[in-house]
Amino acid sequence: MYMLKKLKQDAFLFAVGGVSYGLIEILWRQRTHWSMVLTGGACFLILYKLYGRFPRLSVPERCVIGSLIITGMEFYVGCIVNLWLGLGVWDYSAMPLNLLGQICIFYSVLWGILSIPISVLCRFMTHRFDCTPAKNKA
Repeated sequence: MYMLKKLKQDAFLFAVGGVSYGLIEILWRQRTHWSMVLTGGACFLILYKLYGRFPRLSVPERCVIGSLIITGMEFYVGCIVNLWLGLGVWDYSAMPLNLLGQICIFYSVLWGILSIPISVLCRFMTHRFDCTPAKNKA
């Protein structure tokens, strides 16, 4: 019973992150790609669990962690969808301080800033919907 509840909770959190990330992309670039929806879902779920596990993190710590997680996922997914599969979902090669055109410092900073509302949403969801991160339950 607990496992089913946990699976539903994780699916809900994944969906919230995926839809949110897709909407942000549509607002920012006027388009998105299914791989970004999946990436956003994974990022939100990871950050939710990290922020819940370490609730006393300061805002700057949450921003750094958020930036590292989102940038890391963006690099990983970019290497697969853009470099390996050649889908051309994005290309940051014209941006300063980029790595293989998949990540760049500009967006890493934006992901850090975006981690502030993500953190607030995570806290709200934990209290409002009792979406408590996994504890050792039997």
